[in-house]
Amino acid sequence: MNPRHPLLAALLLACPLALAQYVWLDDKGIKQFSDRPPPPGVPEKRILKAPGKPRFNPDAPAEAEPSADAAAARPAPTLAERNADFNKRRSEAAEAEKQAAANAQRKADEAANCDAARQNQRALDQGLRLSTYDKNGERGYMNDQQREELRKNTQKVLADCK
Repeated sequence: MNPRHPLLAALLLACPLALAQYVWLDDKGIKQFSDRPPPPGVPEKRILKAPGKPRFNPDAPAEAEPSADAAAARPAPTLAERNADFNKRRSEAAEAEKQAAANAQRKADEAANCDAARQNQRALDQGLRLSTYDKNGERGYMNDQQREELRKNTQKVLADCK
């Protein structure tokens, strides 16, 4: 080298330091190249190249990786897999919505049944004449035995009401 250009000599000696010295796999399994060390959360097994560490040899036998690293090294899901997951979540949400609607309808039916039972109980307590219809559609009035049976049934229903 020419002694008149010491700056050029220093620049030529420093060039290898400017090259990427670190190679690692990120959480998504993508290779990252940098002249700075990887973030502290990157496991040692995913660092492929670092100063003072031998280069990654793909032909070397792989050591057993921890389950967290194995999950991180998995390839990203394909569009078909993502679509299947989306459809599954959508069908589960629709089923949950359907069950919620059925539960709301059941509660509304129970409330209506309780209200009808309370009205029947009031009518029985007031001693009003209650009419009934037979199988031919003819109107008749309840006798004391029928009123007592209706009272017992109404009390059973009201016991289940809140």
